[in-house]
Amino acid sequence: MTRPTGERGSSLLLFPAAVLVMIVLGAIAVDFSIAFLGERELAGATAAAANDAAARAVSNRDFYREGVVVLDLATAREVATEVVRASLDRERYHDVRVTVTLAPAGRAVVVSASAEVDYLFARGLVGAPGRAHVAATSSASLRSA
Repeated sequence: MTRPTGERGSSLLLFPAAVLVMIVLGAIAVDFSIAFLGERELAGATAAAANDAAARAVSNRDFYREGVVVLDLATAREVATEVVRASLDRERYHDVRVTVTLAPAGRAVVVSASAEVDYLFARGLVGAPGRAHVAATSSASLRSA
């Protein structure tokens, strides 16, 4: 069996290109997993904030005067913002914004939050975004016993 003389070593030229492609694909996978993890951590923080706000923001004035259980919006905002900010790492999450609203009946709280999470590898590329925008929304409602 004889080997063609003009194709000697041509596969050696493809190997560095294949390694480069694999490194780029690995970097993309790592950056997307960082963004996904950031979104999941933010979702956990908003769920905890909604539960804490629903538990701690019951309006004492309305309960003792009128006998109804409703949430106080100012207390719910304060509690939810404090819980979200305490749950997130300040070095990884930037520009954290928390929005708290109450359901029309005043018996449910909805916590929405958005933030920016730093990529690891994309920061080194010219023109690529250095951060991913993540957002999450959670709600909690009061139940009668």
